[in-house]
This record gives sequence, C-alpha cells and structure tokens, in this order.
Amino acid sequence: RRKEGPMTEETEHMIEKNGAKETETVVSAGDAKEMRAVILSGFGGLNKLRVTKKAMPEPQEGEVKIRVKACGLNFLDLMVRQGNIDSPPKTPLVPGFECSGIVEAMGENTKGFEIGDRVMAFVNYNAWAEVVCTPLDYVYNMPDDMTFPEAAAFSMNFVAAYMMLFEVANLREGMSVLVHSAGGGVGQAVAQLCSTIPSVTVFGTASSFKHEAIKDSVTHLFDRNIDYVQEVKKISPEGVDIVLDCLSGENTGKGLGLLRPLGTYILYGSSNMVTGETKSFFSLAKSWWQVEKVNPIKLYEENKVIAGFSLLNLLFKQGRCGKVKTVVEKLFSLYNQKKIKPVVDSLWALEEVKEAMQRIHDRGNIGKLILDVEKSPTPLHHDSPVSNLSLENSWPNQHRLRFLDSTKSDNNEYIFQWHWFLW
Repeated sequence: RRKEGPMTEETEHMIEKNGAKETETVVSAGDAKEMRAVILSGFGGLNKLRVTKKAMPEPQEGEVKIRVKACGLNFLDLMVRQGNIDSPPKTPLVPGFECSGIVEAMGENTKGFEIGDRVMAFVNYNAWAEVVCTPLDYVYNMPDDMTFPEAAAFSMNFVAAYMMLFEVANLREGMSVLVHSAGGGVGQAVAQLCSTIPSVTVFGTASSFKHEAIKDSVTHLFDRNIDYVQEVKKISPEGVDIVLDCLSGENTGKGLGLLRPLGTYILYGSSNMVTGETKSFFSLAKSWWQVEKVNPIKLYEENKVIAGFSLLNLLFKQGRCGKVKTVVEKLFSLYNQKKIKPVVDSLWALEEVKEAMQRIHDRGNIGKLILDVEKSPTPLHHDSPVSNLSLENSWPNQHRLRFLDSTKSDNNEYIFQWHWFLW
C-alpha cells in the first residue's frame, strides 16, 4: 500500500491543456496486440506523462519477452522526464530501466529461460509497460522467496551499491563510508551491504523526518541541511574512507575534503540539479559552478581517488553484462542468506505515476517506489463527501487536510496544486 512521509507541504503540479483532462485508455486483458504503457510525450513537467495503449512488442532473436508485474522508479527517471541528462533520447518514449515479471516468450535461438520463469531485468527504457522485450544478458531468474516488488527494487539499487563499494572502492573491515540520501533506495542498499562487513562505520545524510525509520541501518545520521562535514569530523577527525555522492554541486568539494589518504570519492548522480518540476538552467549552472575543480597533482599529493559510476552506461554502452551478472549472483546469495532485503517505500498503479514521481521529487520516500502494473488506482477521496477534500491520520498526533486549488494561466492552461496543512 501507499505510504506518506511527514512533509509539511507536498505539492503536485498537473497541467491540463484547455482544461481537458488527459484520458487514460484501459486495455482489456484479452487484447493480445496492445498493452498499457506510460508514455513520455516530451521533456518537461508531470503533464508530459500519460498512460495509454501501445503496440505490444515481440521478442527478436536473443531477446526475452516479459509480462511485467512491477517496475522500479528512480530519481534518474525524474531527470529523464525533465531532459536533464546527457544525450537524451528522442520522445515520445516509454521510461523505466528495471522491472520484474514472468517470461512469456523467447526470441529465435534464445535459450536459458523457460516460459513461466519469474525474472527481473534491466531494460534500456521501455520498462513502464505491461510487456517488455530485452536481451537475454539483462535478465536474471529471481530467488524463490523474492516478491515482484522486491525484485523491481533490487536490481539497480543493490547492483550499483555493491559495485561502488566492492568493485570501485574496495570496502574492507574497519573502513568508514559516507552516503548521501541514506533513506533512498541506493542509500538503504549501501547501509545493508556495509553491515555484511565487520566494523564498518556508516555516516549518512537524510531529511530529519526519515531518521527514526532508518536509524538502525546507519551508524551516524545527519540532517541533509546541516554542515555534515563538521559533524563527521567531530566523530572521525581524519575523515572517511569512502564517499558516495548522488548530489554533486558543492558536495563534491566537501566529499573530497573528507577523504582520508587512500580514500575514494565516487559520484553516481547529480540530483542537486533538480529543483523544480521542469529543467532549470539556473540550477544546472549553479551545480556546475559549485563542483570542485579537480587538480590531478593535488590528488597525487594527498593520495586520494576520485571516480564516477553509471550502472546503465556500464550495461548498455560499455557491454559489461558478464561483470554485472556475477554481481547479481553474489547479491542473490546474500538475499538467500537473509543478509540483505530491498526496502519498498510504496506501490503505485501506472496511472499514479505522476504522484509517485512527485514523491521522489519531494524526497518523501524511504526506500524504493514501485509501479505495480496490476494495481488499480487508489481513489484519493473515496471516504469523503466533498470531492476535493481529504482528511487523513498518517502519523501519530498529526492530521492533514488536503485540498485542490486550481488557477488558469495566461496561455489558457489549468494548473492544479495539492496543498497540505498540518495541525
């Protein structure tokens, strides 16, 4: 079920041209030629997303056709929607890079799976649909005890966390790690993997309302808005051995400054570039300006390592499928030993993708958001006599009143905003 985080204000922007609501076409289960999919019609705000029917793909040679049960939703998907990535693909497109489901068919000369197998898969876009086709090398049989939402929460987050910690930074006993966004999917994967190695100290930054929920997985937690550098140095004056940075901007210089000799700083995201619903060139320029200009001679003198990591580039551009498969097998072993377990924040129907994406934008999630392909949209106000009011008890001693406010812009578009009040 869907869970809400204690935010003082949560805003969802939906723009509907000429006041007409977007229609979402539902395809009957018996229709074998078409499927439901999330379509990104162009780069921009939430209004660029819609659910519609689309021709169902068929597997080519070397591909596996999967009936999708669950898809992962990542901060990267938000950046893709905004066009806030290098060399963005052409639109319209179906977003999404990971999914889980059941093998429905195989392409010619394709072996290794049976129809009916439960699998998780990486997809180079197109994951947010009822059916996907992806090359054999990107598909893995799921552990028997793993659920479809867990599998969709597992692939990108745990593989990225494992490879950064053990393949790039060489995590060993007694080392220390600083991870930003410790309450997110990758952050929680990092914390769990660190717990598999003796005497590893984990420093984490996260929004303060997440601290209670994640305090047992992170050794030292700091609010994301404070000067964490000074707080880390109070505890560990020499700094840390590994910094995992998904923020970029000014945090690059701070992270490099916190490294011990022979320490490793890894950049694997740039979420600080995202401030509003659409791409902001000001935020992009600010983040670029704040990034520490790296001097190789200084790295040499201080015995520090700086690295970057992109799992999707490793898979789809650099052809390291074999390496990733080995990592997946190691992770499945840890899962079967009950040493790691994906943290699922909430489940959303495909038709709720806008709300789900807004939750990521607001940094409201603890763990991973999942698009559940078989889930029906949850009525927002099913128990309220007034269509645009919702009263909820979402956490102890606090009540929230949510109402919908609409305004009409100069270009004849309706802008809808959800407002939350607490008391």
